[in-house]
Amino acid sequence: MSDSDDLKKQAALAALDHVQSGMKLGIGTGSTAAFLVKGLGERVRAGLDIVGVPTSERTAKLATAEGIRLTTLDETPHLDLTIDGADELDRSLQLIKGGGGALLREKIVASASDRMIVIADGSKLVDRLGAFPLPIEVNHFGLGATLIAIETAARRLGQAVTLKRRLAADGSAFVTDGGHAIIDASFGLIREPEAMNLALAAIPGVVEHGLFIGIATAAVIARSEGVIWLHA
Repeated sequence: MSDSDDLKKQAALAALDHVQSGMKLGIGTGSTAAFLVKGLGERVRAGLDIVGVPTSERTAKLATAEGIRLTTLDETPHLDLTIDGADELDRSLQLIKGGGGALLREKIVASASDRMIVIADGSKLVDRLGAFPLPIEVNHFGLGATLIAIETAARRLGQAVTLKRRLAADGSAFVTDGGHAIIDASFGLIREPEAMNLALAAIPGVVEHGLFIGIATAAVIARSEGVIWLHA
């Protein structure tokens, strides 16, 4: 296991200490969340009684293989806790998510939860968001007009932006679990995340974007010198 993977595992296991029997749990997507699923599976087999809502088809498969009982937000619309990773986070617990392409379901699940704990290695903690391109999930219909609207919104906020449609590993256009495209928006640094959040959400062709503002309640960050917690 690489040093990075070891830190991701440490963060996931530290967050698992906050999972109690009887909880309805949102289960995240991504490389750090995969360690969460494995650890959760071990605890379920040891007697932990929880039900989970996965944030992607990929997570659903991992959780099923671990023997974790799953539900949906239609059946269980209110969750106690979501645990998920992040591509970037700052000390105010503003996040960029969506590197794995599951940002829409991740935001829906997290917003249906009383609390959200972010799990990450120390490299994800930044002073200001934006070095990681912001994933924007968009409808295929009117894509060209949506791209222009995103550029216009950025310009109004004084931000330069480069937009790139995400491709799958085989070179084809990436399609989310919801059937949408992903545009990766490179801003450099996002000066006003809250304003950007509102500006992007107002564009009709934008289904959702990867800025998570005011959603996370805590974060556990694993670094070589130890694990730290941040709280909203």
